[in-house]
Amino acid sequence: MPTSPRPVPLQVREIDEATHREHLAARLSASFLQTPGWGRVKAEWRRESVGFFDGDRLVGVALVLYRQLPKVKRFLAYVPEGPVLDWAETDLASALPALAAHVKARGAFGVRIGPPVVTARWSAQQVKDGIADVDVRRLGDLAPTERDAAGARVVTQLRELGWRPQVAEGGFAAGQPQFVFQVPLRDADGTALDEDAVLKGMNQLWRRNIKKAAKLGVEVTASEGRDAALARLEDFHALYVHTAERDHFTPRPLPYFRTMVEALAADGEAVGETDRIRLYEARHEGDLVAATISIRVGEHAWYSYGASSTDKREVRGSNAVQWQMIRDALAAGAAVYDLRGITDTLDSEDSHVGLIQFKVGTGGEAVEYAGEWDLPLNRPLYKAFELYMARR
Repeated sequence: MPTSPRPVPLQVREIDEATHREHLAARLSASFLQTPGWGRVKAEWRRESVGFFDGDRLVGVALVLYRQLPKVKRFLAYVPEGPVLDWAETDLASALPALAAHVKARGAFGVRIGPPVVTARWSAQQVKDGIADVDVRRLGDLAPTERDAAGARVVTQLRELGWRPQVAEGGFAAGQPQFVFQVPLRDADGTALDEDAVLKGMNQLWRRNIKKAAKLGVEVTASEGRDAALARLEDFHALYVHTAERDHFTPRPLPYFRTMVEALAADGEAVGETDRIRLYEARHEGDLVAATISIRVGEHAWYSYGASSTDKREVRGSNAVQWQMIRDALAAGAAVYDLRGITDTLDSEDSHVGLIQFKVGTGGEAVEYAGEWDLPLNRPLYKAFELYMARR
């Protein structure tokens, strides 16, 4: 009996940014961290757009960021929240070695990826109950409402192919969160929800705070276009620095946000998405009480950065501005509103639990992704990199 021919291995090669953008635009959504514009934001990394080819057919793309190891002209190749592939159908035993070979030829001693595949979900009620239960410390202590078989399969394949799971932390590799909180904007059948349905999913405190903000005259406005967003940046940044001082974190400088607006807006404009990045302001009697940055790529909308005033907290500007971003995401046809990272702690004594409680009030769900994975390409240099990171 004749044997069926082996599939031709995928090839990875550099592509131009226009091809990269067009491929992303043809998909329902992809992480904004995988857009060409994000490579311009991360100016301290060398950037490259690459494509995965099945023969002449482009079947996936990736933004690869290269960060040099100190004193050695070798690089960590980083693919944040990517590559952008059909992870359920792609032969990973073909795609990932091709990516590794490509970046190794570019001088990489190791490669880190962040497969955008979901492994588990927990409802808002589960998270709320877990915080109240003294015997529950982490999300993993709770049985999820859903375990994703495709996500589990990807994790198994990564281990079989020699990839190593990483703890998502800051520093050299700028790790992205493995756990996020999202508000679904469509029901199980894929039908878009209306504003009333989303509002009903929120807890009573959130609904009351949204109504209170409206009653007290809080006005929320959003930038329209790149120039309008740039014009709002200084006010946003001043409030953001104030928030950083209050909450004890190191703020990013104003030029970082200017580059972010210009680069992501240009990416969106190139494919007809003029609202790729927007700045929102909530004002009360002329005073700026909250400000945020939102990003949308196709059907996925993100809350990216936020700031709030210590004064006038009682007018609930933060709730008002979040609600307006959710409403605009609905109007744009988004399938999900993503409030980005949370820790997996449910310990009521943990300092991070307050942020989780704020996000849980939206009535969404906690989502676990596969996380970030490393493949050493030069073991001595990769070991040196691990030691360097351990000393930081």
